[in-house]
Amino acid sequence: MFFKLKLRGFTLAEVLITLGIIGVVAAMTIPTLIANTRSQQYRSRLKKTISTLSQAARMSQAQYGYDFAGITQRCGANGGTEHPETTQSICAILNGTLTGATYFNSATDIPMNKGGQYSVESPFIKNVITSMSNLSNAHAYVLADGTIVAFSPNLGRSSCSLEIGKILTDTHSGASMDACAGFIDVNGSNLPNKEVSCSSGSNSLAQSTCVVKNDAKHMTDIYPIRFHDGIVEPATAAARYVLKTAK
Repeated sequence: MFFKLKLRGFTLAEVLITLGIIGVVAAMTIPTLIANTRSQQYRSRLKKTISTLSQAARMSQAQYGYDFAGITQRCGANGGTEHPETTQSICAILNGTLTGATYFNSATDIPMNKGGQYSVESPFIKNVITSMSNLSNAHAYVLADGTIVAFSPNLGRSSCSLEIGKILTDTHSGASMDACAGFIDVNGSNLPNKEVSCSSGSNSLAQSTCVVKNDAKHMTDIYPIRFHDGIVEPATAAARYVLKTAK
């Protein structure tokens, strides 16, 4: 007795429809996954770098007797060789406490992965910290993990200190802290080199309305900061939001 075996499978049309559905779902979800992954990387790198810089100030205070508030000199032409035992500059602090960091007297000397001159798009620097609007005047360190920390050439001109109980604000009258400003580029010399911005709300530190979405337009890689006393703080509401939401 013979049995007739029937083989059943998918038709070409069914396969094409299934692949089409998978393609649509992938097109909808992959960009979101990429944006979330990039957002987590940026948040993690920002938190780590601010912690590293703040720890450097505390180590300098413990070992050499001064932190960011005790800086009395600007970085010299050979800032990369300054030592905290002989010079009270931010370069001396970082040289004496960080390992694996490379100093650049001019931020524009930082090599780009794809060539060209290092530059950033930052309203904070352009409108508030005019001494850094031309990055060739700014000093910078490239940390061991590739993160860039740049700061005003005037850091050391005035006291980088806040009174106990005072909260960092957008602008400071009198004893200005604008000379104590800089930025962190969490993505190194890779693009977009653009300041993080609020997708909704105000970018003012005086308000608590700023929200930064995980899209490529707002969650970017430049984070303005101010150095003072024994810590580093975000200098804009957008940068503060990203730091506060970092795990």
